[in-house]
Amino acid sequence: MNAPSPTPARPAHLGWRLFALVYDFFPALALWFAVGGLLLLVRGGVPVAPGTPASWLELFLLWAVTGAYALLSWRRGGQTLGMRPWRLKVTAADGQRAGLGALALRYAVATLSLAAFGLGFWWSLFERERRTWHDLASGTVLVRLMPAPP
Repeated sequence: MNAPSPTPARPAHLGWRLFALVYDFFPALALWFAVGGLLLLVRGGVPVAPGTPASWLELFLLWAVTGAYALLSWRRGGQTLGMRPWRLKVTAADGQRAGLGALALRYAVATLSLAAFGLGFWWSLFERERRTWHDLASGTVLVRLMPAPP
């Protein structure tokens, strides 16, 4: 019996990526509230003072929780909640499911890309295959799936 053919896809352009990022801000915000509330509870209601080592630790924890959300979503089905409505999917460059190491590298480089005022995302406007820095570094690609036939 033949294996099912992969769903047709094309590289996603910057606009679709930004739409997904906006959508994914909301689940990330919910996670940040949960983590912040838990940390506030652990500290007995005393907030973390800005600029202290504890504030940097909290920032790292929020980054890590957001990364866990992205990595688990990408690893499970190639999509975060924000990517689903736009039919976006992360795959390895060969179209297969991306490995956990590649996805972790993708998240880390995407963070640096955003920290550099989004320069790594803007890169996709000039790259022939619409790849960003994190696509190139991790050997992954973000594709837009074709709509399912009726």
